Amino acid sequence: MPAPVGHYDELRLQGQSKHVLAPHWAQFFEHLGFDGFGDLNRRQQNLEQQLRDNGVTYNVYADEDSQQRPWSLDLFPMILPPEDWATIEAGVLQRTRLLDRILADIYGPGDLLRHSLLPPALVQGHPGYLRPMIGVTPPGDTWLHIAAFDLARGPDGRWWVVSQRTQAPSGLGYLLENRIVISRLFPKAFGEMHVQRLAASYKALMQGLSSLSPKGRDARIALLTPGPYNETYFEHAYLARYLGLNLVEGSDLMVRDRRVFLKTLDGLEPVDVLIKRLDDQWLDPLELRSDSALGVPGLMQAVRAGNVLLANAPGSAPLESSALLGFLPAISEHLLGEPLALPSLATWWCGEAASLQSGLPLIKQSVIKSTWPTHGSEAVIGPSLTSSEVEQLTGRIVRRPDEYTLQAYLPLSHQPTWRAGDIAPRAAMLRVFALADGPRSWRVLPGGMVRLAPHGQQIASMQRGGSSADCWVLTHGEVDRTSLLHSAPSTLSMALQKRVVTSRSAENLYWLGRYTERSENALRLARTALRCLQGEDESTPELMAWLSVCAKHNGLVLPAVPDAAQAPRVFERSLVAMLSPDSEAHSVGYNLRALRRAASHVRERLSQEQRNLIERLDSEFTARMQGLGEDGDFASQQALEALEEASELLSAITGAQTDRMMRDDGWRMLSIGRHIERLATLSHALAEALQTGAAFENSGFEALLAFFDSTITFHAHYQQRRDLVALLDMLVTQRDNPRSLAWVLSTLRSRLKKLPSAHIGGPEPLLEGLPNPDSWDLIALSGAMAGPAGQQNAYLALIELLQSCTQAAYDLSDRIGHLYFSHADRVNRSFLL
Repeated sequence: MPAPVGHYDELRLQGQSKHVLAPHWAQFFEHLGFDGFGDLNRRQQNLEQQLRDNGVTYNVYADEDSQQRPWSLDLFPMILPPEDWATIEAGVLQRTRLLDRILADIYGPGDLLRHSLLPPALVQGHPGYLRPMIGVTPPGDTWLHIAAFDLARGPDGRWWVVSQRTQAPSGLGYLLENRIVISRLFPKAFGEMHVQRLAASYKALMQGLSSLSPKGRDARIALLTPGPYNETYFEHAYLARYLGLNLVEGSDLMVRDRRVFLKTLDGLEPVDVLIKRLDDQWLDPLELRSDSALGVPGLMQAVRAGNVLLANAPGSAPLESSALLGFLPAISEHLLGEPLALPSLATWWCGEAASLQSGLPLIKQSVIKSTWPTHGSEAVIGPSLTSSEVEQLTGRIVRRPDEYTLQAYLPLSHQPTWRAGDIAPRAAMLRVFALADGPRSWRVLPGGMVRLAPHGQQIASMQRGGSSADCWVLTHGEVDRTSLLHSAPSTLSMALQKRVVTSRSAENLYWLGRYTERSENALRLARTALRCLQGEDESTPELMAWLSVCAKHNGLVLPAVPDAAQAPRVFERSLVAMLSPDSEAHSVGYNLRALRRAASHVRERLSQEQRNLIERLDSEFTARMQGLGEDGDFASQQALEALEEASELLSAITGAQTDRMMRDDGWRMLSIGRHIERLATLSHALAEALQTGAAFENSGFEALLAFFDSTITFHAHYQQRRDLVALLDMLVTQRDNPRSLAWVLSTLRSRLKKLPSAHIGGPEPLLEGLPNPDSWDLIALSGAMAGPAGQQNAYLALIELLQSCTQAAYDLSDRIGHLYFSHADRVNRSFLL
């Protein structure tokens, strides 16, 4: 199917028969292989599978509970011949130089305003104009380090600039993923058609940022993200991983003495360059938006002092106004002494009386855009408006003319896409990037991100349901095969360089461990309770008392629910009802949801398989809870089956944590979190079993073993014994049982000693108050040989020890947070460096 009349067809030669393919597309199809078009459906399925396996997502106004939307990528790339790319490259480089000098002028001498080349309302009246940047000269006098330009091809084949993004342009990560996926699906075409590679441009960007920093090659560079609820967070994590950068949020950073520091487990480390992925207004709550929880207090002071390089420099928001495009031709002549090589669409800012008068009659032939950044505002396509809609819009423009900008409507070119076994054209727009490779020097990334409009529409927007495509730029010369995998020095010191673990990552890993263990304990306790309540044998009062205390302590039922001994059916139904993540209790569903949220904050540190398991566990358990029947006994059985299935998935997650993660300080924090939770929960459960007497009768004995996940181990070791000495050996002093308190404490102490501790004066503050199992004696802990009537009293010392273990776990958690996560009151030694 050819492109609609009046639109450029990327697939075919223009002015020829609709069956004549452009040479580069004919070459592409020649390399499809023996099966040709018959193999494209299989490749489409492989593409979708790769995106799912890689966890590529794009979220529209994401929040904590929203489901991540899979990234949409088309099978066919946009293919640009060398001649097309030469035009784009020259025009984009010129525009980047121009925009950089505009920023230098509007925050410096102000010639453009003085000579009336820019209206003051578009600059000083723009909400993104940052007065704290007036008089500031960024390092290297370079304001823009990453600039994005949205291009469209008109019906005549010429490329036009539609818009530009300079605050935090997105796409650099997604286009990398697009390239990796598509090049693997068409390896022969990619290799034979001389497609330009991307890695050299990314390498040049990193070298350019380092050269602009006062630290030079030793500069520490980080990527600043708004966090995992941002719609393009996948890209932030992906780009940080690809470039070898720390992915940081505002809470990871602090400013002292006008210098920026990263909170790490080793203390505060200086940061020299920040690639920011949030808009300027959120950067510093002290000087910009006071309600920002995303920025860093004092960051603007560090910028003005020249102690940190921000890419891009703050204050570029006025460049993104659609109204600016209409003034660029004259500004280019003034600042560069040359006309624009790549034209902009005709633009009228209605804030000027002459433009308003000229533009209003052209509404039906224009695209109407907001002049200022307005949340939720969308472009209006003039040709799609009815007469009454034109009249209403005209009235709004006349009442507030400065808020509207008209841009000439350009029928977008149509890119071939593969849909349901056929080639279908879709409107396309190309985003290309200019990357700084030194002071006031840029290169254009030889490729880009293509955005495709939904079928039958003309607005190419990912937020409106569009999709993406790769962009292949062809060259007549040799292909630059630079790889970032080999860009770092291959010295032994670099190979042995320790990975920095930020305090935020460490804290989230710590809570990932705690919620993993907490979920496991809640699952096991809920299963034990339901089995006891549903068993044919009548449970003893001691067992019911122990289950009630433990269930309430671990959040499985609300405190006001009657105990199991008083109202077993009410207790059982309450326990089942509270399993859902939407219940009022902090039960199984709540902990699984918390586990998923903790994992989302450290997705760059977890394998895709582990993330998939965590998301699957939460979603499947939630679905099972929503489908529970209303009948009490039937619902309990369904709940028990759901708990069994969840337990199996959770076992896979804990296995991945144990065997498939790097044993660095981040993993140690995860492990410490798990062992703190295990110590607190199991010591409390055993103390309550002794106090309620459940440990002294058979059903309680078995329930306790089940909760400690030691039933098989105990019976294999002790066979038919049921005495308390054997129980205490297995659950308290046994060093070979990973569920015993002695094993947990020994492992916990070992993990704590390996954490960085130079900045806190050694490991002693961590070990303070933590019981040492080396001094435990089984005979002493088991008490004197008392008769049945005095058994509980004989274990008072043991109960006191168990309670001290519980309290020590909570105290240790507080100390870890104070020493490693907050950094609020700690003088760091790196200030002296």
